[in-house]
Amino acid sequence: MPINKLQNILSVGETVAVEFKRCGGGISADTYETVCSFLNRYGGDIYLGVEDDSSIVGIPQNAAPDVVKNFIKMVGNPEVISPTVYLSPEILEYEGKLIVHIHVPPSSEVHSCKKVIYDRVDDADVKVTATGQIAAMYIRKQNVFTEKKIYPYVQEEHLRFGLLPRVRQMAVNRYLGHPWKNMSDTELLKSAGLFGEDMATGDRGYNLAAVMLLGQDDVIRSVVPAYRTDAILRKVNLDRYDDRLIVETNLIESYELLMGFAEKHLWDKFYLENDARISLRGAIAREMLVNTLIHREFTSSQIARFVIEKDKMYTENANRAVTGGVITPENFEPNPKNPIIASFFRNIGLADELGSGVRNLYKYSQRYSGKAPELIDGDVFRIIVPLDDNYSFDVETDKGQLKGKSCTLNCTLSENAIIDFLRDNPNATQNAIATAIGRSLRSVKSDIAALKNKGLLEREGAKRNGRWVVKQPD
Repeated sequence: MPINKLQNILSVGETVAVEFKRCGGGISADTYETVCSFLNRYGGDIYLGVEDDSSIVGIPQNAAPDVVKNFIKMVGNPEVISPTVYLSPEILEYEGKLIVHIHVPPSSEVHSCKKVIYDRVDDADVKVTATGQIAAMYIRKQNVFTEKKIYPYVQEEHLRFGLLPRVRQMAVNRYLGHPWKNMSDTELLKSAGLFGEDMATGDRGYNLAAVMLLGQDDVIRSVVPAYRTDAILRKVNLDRYDDRLIVETNLIESYELLMGFAEKHLWDKFYLENDARISLRGAIAREMLVNTLIHREFTSSQIARFVIEKDKMYTENANRAVTGGVITPENFEPNPKNPIIASFFRNIGLADELGSGVRNLYKYSQRYSGKAPELIDGDVFRIIVPLDDNYSFDVETDKGQLKGKSCTLNCTLSENAIIDFLRDNPNATQNAIATAIGRSLRSVKSDIAALKNKGLLEREGAKRNGRWVVKQPD
């Protein structure tokens, strides 16, 4: 969080979306009441280590990690917050003292804290006990978030329960003590907000979020006929396309397919961050694709698109605009379009805290192409990232980076990279090729098979001691 933004928050004080907690001897019980009220209203931010009058008392340095760990454990406990949530606190240093910042997004669920429902009124957490008020809260959330719509005739056999072991493992990989680890399938789905009740109609069952995340393909087509993500490569044949992938499956596997398309057609330029190699291609594509998958308006007939061109790539998806105009890290206010789906993606490690995606796109796009991206909030949400194959953030890295010398028009970018590398390294193994061009071994094997079929590559000699022979195109 930028220091000037934190200074502004402290100067304004507590509001309907900001709460300060002293956190002297540990996290106070009413902190979780605030979490509940923020979830039930419009979301908000909690700052631990700050007095009600905005003065900083801080948290001891050796205690801060335990504060974060205990908080995550408590909000993942259904006896404390129900349905459970997964939040990611961050430790900040301000004026030499540590504070913990917790961003709580709005939820399409109605949550309770120790079996009591709370709502946010001005800067207070208020108990909600009247049946009419609780019903109105359910109805309000139902009207705002279409992912909440109940489909009473969707049964377990309509969902792909076979994905749940992978979902559990992904969640545990994200957070070792994740509560989903020991839950039954039914408990997991309820905890994730995928099964619920419509207080306006009395319908109970799986909702649209469940169908989109885990539904069989034919069930998704029945519920959302226009749902589709169209991935297109258009660099040579500008009137049509050079490659195309139509994705119509559940969101989890859609993400994997679309990331594969990005890996196939984008350079993975060498880049170090804190002495660790970061995949700029993966970081940028991840943020673009996660956004277009989880923040779209699924009831719209607008088809989502992921397009890679020579000088840019972009995504488009149907949207319920909030602010309109161009979004930047300075003016961006997190506003999830599908909180249940977004929370599910965060739990399994495919998405981060709301707002981090915008910051990452601006950061990594500058390093990937030297130019800033554009994020346009309208009825169609657009993310545009400039591309420049010849740009390198690090000049020294650029000297050692592979450049496309062959420019074979009927080959993909990665196939050309393999041809160029093998001209100088005919004895290279497939593992060495993958490392050199920044691709996975599976992708390299697929590209080599394609090059053989095109008559551009042959293998001579034995498997261990053989060599690659690059052929000239006819």
